[in-house]
Amino acid sequence: MEDTIKLTYEISGSDLLQAGEASGLLKLRLKQLGIPQEVIRRVSICMYEGEINMVIHANGGTADVEIGADDIFIWLKDTGPGIPDIVKAMAEGFSTAGKKARDLGFGAGMGLPNMKRCSDEMTVTSTVGHGTTVFMRVHIGKSADVASGRLLHASPATPGYDI
Repeated sequence: MEDTIKLTYEISGSDLLQAGEASGLLKLRLKQLGIPQEVIRRVSICMYEGEINMVIHANGGTADVEIGADDIFIWLKDTGPGIPDIVKAMAEGFSTAGKKARDLGFGAGMGLPNMKRCSDEMTVTSTVGHGTTVFMRVHIGKSADVASGRLLHASPATPGYDI
């Protein structure tokens, strides 16, 4: 595998039924690179949940992915309304999804918790009125060890929340 592979995906916010395209393309690329299946599963969940959140809440955004020898790094960025209470948004079942998303089976409030559970490291930075950035790291060598999902650090005094 090359030293580092950098990929960028534009996430369209126009059609909820199209969400998941970027995670599908990334999954294919990871398979081509011979990444272990359990790592692919975890990265795919992180990407898919992030895409759905960007479509439902922020009218799209971008996903930057860096694949290295030991880790896969994901940065999901949008310019949506931001998250007023990140700790509350991290609670399983909490959702601000509208009726349209719920009618299509989305908005169960599991997106961020699933992303946290499937990543080895996760930081959410959000400014109300300006958007949200979610950073995740999945360690390639840790394929059988799913992250514990515990809240590592959350403080309104810090610009980001390490989840």
